[in-house]
Amino acid sequence: QVQLVESGGGLVQPGGSLRLSCAASGRIFRVFSMAWYYQPPGKQRELVAMINEDGVSQYSDSVKGRFTISRDYDNNMVFLQMDNLEPEDTAMYYCNGDIKTRWGSGNRHEYWGQGTQVTVQG
Repeated sequence: QVQLVESGGGLVQPGGSLRLSCAASGRIFRVFSMAWYYQPPGKQRELVAMINEDGVSQYSDSVKGRFTISRDYDNNMVFLQMDNLEPEDTAMYYCNGDIKTRWGSGNRHEYWGQGTQVTVQG
């Protein structure tokens, strides 16, 4: 019903930048929040940044001041601008959407993308 597709990952040197993109498509009635999570090797998936319908964003302490989340509401997209990248940012990054698929009660679920790999090394 709903697909989330990420792009923009890759290999970058410490101090470099990357911009991740995620597009939600399919049967979408309303998109509430969208978010980025990351999962470093051997660790659990954790929230990196989230942005709600009103544009209010929140960040994990480890990325505050370095990452910026933004949305394209017309096209159901979310972006993550990552600056001053560190080796500790190396992880698979996943897009997440809190999405309602049709009018009426219920029909609201969390959806995940397949992930995009970010590797930071010199």
